[in-house]
Amino acid sequence: MLVPIAGWIRTYERRWLRGDLVAGVAVAALIIPKNLGYAGIAGIPLQNGLYAAAAAAILYAVFGTSRQISMGPSSGLAAVAASAVLTAGIAGEDDTATFVAGITVVSGLLFLLLAALRMSWIARFLSQAVVTGFLFGAAIDVVIGELPKITGTDADGSSAFRELWSWVRTWDDLDTTTFAVGATALVVAFGVRRVAPSVPSALVLLVGGLVASALLDLEGRGVAVVGTIPSGLPAPTAPDVRMLWAHAGVVVTAAAALVLIGFSQTAGDAKVFATRHRYRIDMGQETVAQGIANAGAGILQGMPVSTSLSASSLNDHSGARTGLASLTSGVVVVLTLLFLAPLFDGLPQPVLAALIIEAVVMGMMNVAEMRRLARVQRVDFWIAVVSIIATLAFGVLAGVVFGIALSLVWLIAVSTRPAMPLLGRKPGTTMFRDLDRHPAYERVPGVAVLRLEGGLFFATTEALDERVRALVEDDPVPVTCVVLDCSAITFVDSQGAAALSELVVLADEHDISLRLARVDPGVRRTLARDGVVERLGPDHLHPSVNEAVERELAG
Repeated sequence: MLVPIAGWIRTYERRWLRGDLVAGVAVAALIIPKNLGYAGIAGIPLQNGLYAAAAAAILYAVFGTSRQISMGPSSGLAAVAASAVLTAGIAGEDDTATFVAGITVVSGLLFLLLAALRMSWIARFLSQAVVTGFLFGAAIDVVIGELPKITGTDADGSSAFRELWSWVRTWDDLDTTTFAVGATALVVAFGVRRVAPSVPSALVLLVGGLVASALLDLEGRGVAVVGTIPSGLPAPTAPDVRMLWAHAGVVVTAAAALVLIGFSQTAGDAKVFATRHRYRIDMGQETVAQGIANAGAGILQGMPVSTSLSASSLNDHSGARTGLASLTSGVVVVLTLLFLAPLFDGLPQPVLAALIIEAVVMGMMNVAEMRRLARVQRVDFWIAVVSIIATLAFGVLAGVVFGIALSLVWLIAVSTRPAMPLLGRKPGTTMFRDLDRHPAYERVPGVAVLRLEGGLFFATTEALDERVRALVEDDPVPVTCVVLDCSAITFVDSQGAAALSELVVLADEHDISLRLARVDPGVRRTLARDGVVERLGPDHLHPSVNEAVERELAG
């Protein structure tokens, strides 16, 4: 269904209402201060973060299929947007806001294009290790960018490392009042999370910062404040096509990065909640929902949006049963824009910086996942580390591009070098297993049993050819027969079929036998169409490895 709300609203039960309303209000209390911070990361007016939050929450409720997802700006997407602005050389708050809104619309259109082409699977090319590393590096980059606001100093640099060094060199100019406010805000932010994790630390910071600013006249004491935040709702605005065209390369790169990161986050979170509550989500419709949410946020002068795991978890724990919870959150944000926005004018900049630092450290620096990668698969850990370093050295946007390239390189490396273990037989049985894992198993004299782990296609044909040639030509044990266990081969392309034909020729040249065992019916049909079965001989295809071996031994 293109508009899922039309389905669930007809079957809505009154007993769900309280949970949905409570969850919606609770999530709004969490996301309002955070979205002010996310707008600060992107370098756009703070109210624009709320524009995006309201649009995303309402539009996702209409078009999404997850009942617990909370859609809105995120620290990771804000960092990508900020990097795109920096890469394009956009200056000035108004131009920055226009550019960010433009790339948000483009990312939304790209989502819709992928949905129309049924290509949402493309987001899987960004591995979890790369996403973990990129987000970790982006968080460090954001923290470094916020440190000058904590100390009341300035810093600049073409990379995170240079910016950090520039900040260190300004310590002599530290503003003690600003630093006291910023340090206190950091202690409160992380202290509340540790002492009372159920209490929204961002809301505590926001309220505490505003109260302290008013009671202590912090602005009069030299502490910078965020300034005027206008009340009211934005007028729909078309993207500045000329600006986007002038920086087309950056726009396309940023939009692609936003789609890959945003969809990977949303898809994973949506599946978690659907499994937990035993309902199904439609990933194609989720792509549509993200596209409409981003396009709508951009047209309303907002910023990129995706899932917020913390907000979605709060939504779930507070009793959300349907998309009405998301609608409620959006309405509360709209009411805040209409009636409460001017209250934020006196928010001290160091408090906002502390809010941002707490959000990215807790939301993007996944230390537990880094430890898991190091424990489970060291290669993935080092991929994440390289992604972190690339992000810090070359910028967030470049880090995403590097991460995508790294994912593709790793995918190609794995695809072109599939495992091909030599199999041995358990004494006294018909069971064949990997000899490396089962050294007690025996290799049948003169017979090399080989299993290809994966499809036989253009990327794996050369590896198979090299492996068989090594067995035939270089194996210290004379080989008179090669049995290829095809149980793991579920796909063969034309090049794969041709490779098997070449192995038939190789076997004839060396006067040995080639036999195939456990061939998938679909694979067999493909081989038959290419004449491989005829050249090999139907009597050289067997239902089991043991039968292939016994037929060879029987002569």
